[in-house]
Amino acid sequence: MSELRAETRPAIGLRERKKAKTRAAIQHEALRLFRLQGYEATTIEQIVDAAEVSPSTFFRYFPSKEALVLTDDYDPLIIETIRSQPSELEPIQAVRRGLSTVFRALNKEELAEMRNRADLALSVPELRAATLDQFAQTIRQISGVVAERVGRARDDFAVETLAGAILGVMIAAEFHWVEHPEIDLIALIDDALGQLEAGLRL
Repeated sequence: MSELRAETRPAIGLRERKKAKTRAAIQHEALRLFRLQGYEATTIEQIVDAAEVSPSTFFRYFPSKEALVLTDDYDPLIIETIRSQPSELEPIQAVRRGLSTVFRALNKEELAEMRNRADLALSVPELRAATLDQFAQTIRQISGVVAERVGRARDDFAVETLAGAILGVMIAAEFHWVEHPEIDLIALIDDALGQLEAGLRL
């Protein structure tokens, strides 16, 4: 867990830390196996064996194989970091600062796993379908934090439109990053949000 993630979360007890460690170990082993032998060829049984946990423990943390790729701890942290930005910032400015703060605290291994998960989500058909549901949830989360900042309802159409645009440029940056892994993801996302802030002029 990165330094920022530890600092920005409430202090947790030993039991919660153990649970977080087990969950991370399962996901890490799953991604390693997906990388070695492919998503479709990897079974839950193999993941359970590699992570040295029982099937019941696996399903306690991940309800499905898809969840191993689509689940992470970043969205709640990003939302809280955006929420903590100064109130005088415009919504897109707050999002830019929040994302930059979170992503710049990630280490190389965390960024590599993020890219691996993004690559899988784009290349595996069943994951692409599930990713659409995840996008809808993310738009709702962004809408909530934007609505708080501007004093409007979360389901205000203008708020939802802005949230959708923010997610859209972030997705475009992530897709580009998967195809060009040598480029800095943080710079790409900031660039994309900067374009949105400027009205997406070319």
